[in-house]
Amino acid sequence: MLKFYNREKEMALLEKIRQKSAETAQMTFVVGRRRIGKTSLLVNTFTGKKAVYFFVEKKNEALLCEEFIEEIQNKLGVTVYGTMRTFKEVFGYLMNLSEKESFTLLIDEFQEFRNINPTIYSEMQNVWDKYKNKSKLNLILCGSVYSLMKQIFESSKEPLFGRATARLHLKAFDIKTIKDIIADHYPKFTNEDLLAFYLFTGGVAKYVELLVEAKTFTMKKIVNELFSENSLFLNEGKNVLIDEFGKDYGNYFSILMLIASSKTSRSEMESIMGTTLGGYLDKLENEFGLIAKIRPVLSRPAGKVVKYRINDNFLNFWFRFIYKYRGAIEMGNFDYVKNIINRDYNTYSGQILEGYFRAKISIEENLSQIGSYWESGNQNEIDIVALNEYEKKAIIAEVKRQAKHIDLDILRRKAENLVANLKGYTIDFRGLSIKDM
Repeated sequence: MLKFYNREKEMALLEKIRQKSAETAQMTFVVGRRRIGKTSLLVNTFTGKKAVYFFVEKKNEALLCEEFIEEIQNKLGVTVYGTMRTFKEVFGYLMNLSEKESFTLLIDEFQEFRNINPTIYSEMQNVWDKYKNKSKLNLILCGSVYSLMKQIFESSKEPLFGRATARLHLKAFDIKTIKDIIADHYPKFTNEDLLAFYLFTGGVAKYVELLVEAKTFTMKKIVNELFSENSLFLNEGKNVLIDEFGKDYGNYFSILMLIASSKTSRSEMESIMGTTLGGYLDKLENEFGLIAKIRPVLSRPAGKVVKYRINDNFLNFWFRFIYKYRGAIEMGNFDYVKNIINRDYNTYSGQILEGYFRAKISIEENLSQIGSYWESGNQNEIDIVALNEYEKKAIIAEVKRQAKHIDLDILRRKAENLVANLKGYTIDFRGLSIKDM
């Protein structure tokens, strides 16, 4: 079992909210992609505290309530008289109970109520509004379908809109934590191993745990683990995203595969797919939080020069090498895909290395902006431009896997137009390679 890493800030926030609930009811919603570690964060935070845990499975409401009542009796040491067949009754009972004493109610996979009985949300709203002024309930609502959770709490049409008192968005482990984990379990790791571990897991807790348990820390061993019979990774993109996208998933998957294969402009994607994609790209960015719009540093916010990037390293890899070659994978021809990965790995990992250094510079430097730079027609591309507008400092960096391929004179020439727009700035030109990780 992987020890519990680096969630101190989140645990401290949850503890602060729990203490507040001793005075007045709190409602916190927790979001984050599947496998990011939301449930283990909550379980670790509330172990040893007075807490009730409900897991919302797709089953009949009365059966669920039966399980919930058993949990209430076990964890709170009360006897529940009579039967409660609706969640409204169970929730009303707990709100009532919490007037006498504060405790935590964790509801996991909260978005699943939509499939069981969609009126539960408006019923909860009525019960919450009725009791919240006297209640001392610490209510925590957690879900893994990111778009639905956002909608439930952030859409003005939804009954629970405006009711939450706090929001916690759990993200992947940062690069420092990834480094700590690999150092704990494989002390002789090289920077190549660190890059591979970052590339394949993206810091997602479940993938980190699976690779640590399998003792796979080198690129070769990780690829063999991913492409093995019964590997959990092969269907993972579908498992994570089908519930998000619903029946329209085919179009979303095609777009993500194109972005992962370096077709990153809307016009390129539209010419390949033969249809307009504005609505899909907008949803992937704003509803699902899966892609980001990238503009050159210093360009106008509404400028037309835009590329897209997948925010998640594992999903980027999955769409680039697993979904794209799913025919070979379904036939069990893993060697075919492994050969393609070996052929493309240097180029592909070079792009991921840029992301690593963007994250590293963001942590280490005091910045107001970080991104990339290019001119129309993809001319004069610069991997990293980081600005501190207050102190008028800029870092302009070239990233290559091998230091011998970096030429700072070429970088200075590519940056001439950019530097002309940074009058008065102190400019630090850097070459960054694997040895600088």
